Formats: sequence, structure tokens, C-alpha cells
Amino acid sequence: MPEGVAYQNKDILFKILGQTYKEKSFAAYGINLSPIRELLPTNLPKISANEKDIDNLFLLEDGTYAIVDYESEFKKLNKIKYLNYIARVMEKYYPKENDFHLRLVIIYTGDVKRAESIFETNCITLHMEQAFLSHIDGKTAFDTIFRKVQSGTLLEDDDLMKLVILPLTIPGSQGKQEMLEKVVDLAEQIPDEGQRIFTLSGVIVASDKFIDRKYLEQIRRRINMTQLGQLYEKEKIEYGNQKTREMALKMLRRNINIVDIMEVTGLTEAELLRLQSENALV
Repeated sequence: MPEGVAYQNKDILFKILGQTYKEKSFAAYGINLSPIRELLPTNLPKISANEKDIDNLFLLEDGTYAIVDYESEFKKLNKIKYLNYIARVMEKYYPKENDFHLRLVIIYTGDVKRAESIFETNCITLHMEQAFLSHIDGKTAFDTIFRKVQSGTLLEDDDLMKLVILPLTIPGSQGKQEMLEKVVDLAEQIPDEGQRIFTLSGVIVASDKFIDRKYLEQIRRRINMTQLGQLYEKEKIEYGNQKTREMALKMLRRNINIVDIMEVTGLTEAELLRLQSENALV
């Protein structure tokens, strides 16, 4: 199993993606959900040390939260994972909502043809809304979108949503890898900058569980020469600065000498005093 995208890098890509996911829908996958309002962070509190982060968490236009997870096989034990996901989302968002709604969507790659959609026991019933990408003819869909790009036609939202998951429509790791490379090559030819950025970042995040690590490094080098690369570097710097401020704030709360904090974080005295004032620390 590939190691996938490191959390910091994935978090940055999520932030970039969040700007372009708005108002898109899952109709291209055969899922009837309200359009997307917001892509939410997935670094929720963990119940156990080995619990993995949710693949995607969305806030929809109708106020519903939607957990979206990608799977390349059906496992009975995944139901435990999904229940943990639900508990973590509810822990964070349920207390803040007067009318809380949550949906669980499992998107199966082209390797899976069917799976149980309901898990029921004496104390709980779990409903899983499912999309089977095996129903999408990935090669035909790619050819259709390829012709649009070559003709300079602006892609529709459904085209973009389908493009980012095309690698997952193909069975087997080698087939996924080959389609991923074709999608990345095509994405770099998309004339519209916003659509190009969405596709490049979206396909990396969607294929995270299945991507070859060596090829991931190739993509990183290639996106450095694009507007996505510039956005990525900007967000990476902001991410680092935020982590530095968080560390400084913890040290201030522990009443550590301000000179020592300056030496560790590289922040100036004025910056630390401003941070102290903004967070009402005395």
C-alpha cells in the first residue's frame, strides 16, 4: 500500500481545493446529494491512536454534513472505521447544530461491483450511501473530456468532478496508475487556470490511497512549474507560520521566558506581544 500524501501536504491541497469545490455536486458519481458548500478539515479528534483521517468531509448547501470515503475493496471491519468517523464528526459538529444531519457516502473504485449498504445490530443501524465507479466507463469518459480540452471547450463541473476520480474507475493498481498519469498530463493542458488547479490538486487527493509514491514525487516537481505550485508554496509558508504561532502561544501560556520563545520560534518581541494581546493572555 503506498504511503500516500503526508498530512501537511494533503492539508494544504485541501485548502486549495476548498476554494473550487463550492457549488459542485456528486451527480457525476451517481449520488443524489445537495451541492457542496464547503470542504471541511479532516483532522478531527481520534478515538484510537491508529485511527486514520477521513478521506473527505463536506458541508453541503442544505446544511448536511457528508463523510465521503474511497474504498478499493469491501471489508466487514470497515463498518467499525465508519462508526469511528461518525463519532468524531458528531463530537465536533453535533453540539453546535440545533438540527444536525449527517450522511455517509462510500465511493468504491472499479475493483468493487457490489457491497452491503446497511449494517444493523440491536443498538444501531448504519446506512451507507454507495457509488460504484465500476459503472463509469473510465476510458470513454476520458476520451470525451480529452476532446473537449483539445478543442478549447470550457469543461462543465460534472466533467471536472468526473476527471478527478477517473483513475479510480479502473480496476487494478496498474490500471489506476496508467489512468492517473493520463489525467495529470491532460490536466496540464486545460486552458482555464482555475479548472487546471482543481483537477491537479483534486486527482492527487482522490487517488491518495492508491498513488505510487515515486510518481507522486514526479507530480510534485511538475506542479512546482504551475500556478498550483505557486499556490502550494504560498499555503505551505502560511501553514508553517501558523504552526510557529501555535507553538509560541503554548509557550506563552506556560509563562516561558519571552527571550527563550523568541530564540526557539524566530518571532520578534513585538510579534509575541501582539500574539499575547490577541489571545487575551496576561
